[in-house]
Amino acid sequence: QVQLVESGGGLVQDGGSLRLSCAASGRIFSSSAMGWFRQAPGKEREFVAAITWSGDITYYSSSVKGRFTISRDSAKNTVYLQMNSLKPEDTAVYYCAGKRIRCTDYGCYARSDLYDYWGQGTQVTVSS
Repeated sequence: QVQLVESGGGLVQDGGSLRLSCAASGRIFSSSAMGWFRQAPGKEREFVAAITWSGDITYYSSSVKGRFTISRDSAKNTVYLQMNSLKPEDTAVYYCAGKRIRCTDYGCYARSDLYDYWGQGTQVTVSS
């Protein structure tokens, strides 16, 4: 069983930066692809970014590409989401998730139903 704990959320001004962390327990982390999703009030959960188990390929939604960077440190069992140039529309609860199934394309990584384990979420609020 894998447990994920997010941290790093908070309140930031428009144009600011935050770095989210997701610490994983369990040996399966190193063989799991990891993703970040977010959910704003009244909206469905949406894909933000994903990284392969090896860390060599990353995927981003069009709304965050060029502003956010996902990375992982297998030695620390941690995945990160560096968020720059934040906008008020980035305000949401951000969730870390992991999956064991191997994917080969963006569509597979973006599907929340294909992820096996989830963190509890961390709130990110961007003020205008």
